[in-house]
Amino acid sequence: MASFVQASAAPMSFGIYLFGIILVIGGLAYGAAMLHAPVQWIVMAALVLLGIGVVAAVKATRQRDPAE
Repeated sequence: MASFVQASAAPMSFGIYLFGIILVIGGLAYGAAMLHAPVQWIVMAALVLLGIGVVAAVKATRQRDPAE
């Protein structure tokens, strides 16, 4: 008989995690624009951060398979 240990904290949903990442990217992009960074670098950095954020969101919110 296998016993499963439940985590005490509820996992964050993918949508909330992704919304937070997009909010952070927006703030960083705004700051970079205020510093007069070139637009192509702002877009490139935003896309890289979005990709990292999606991978992190999937990793943090995926359902674990129970051990058999």
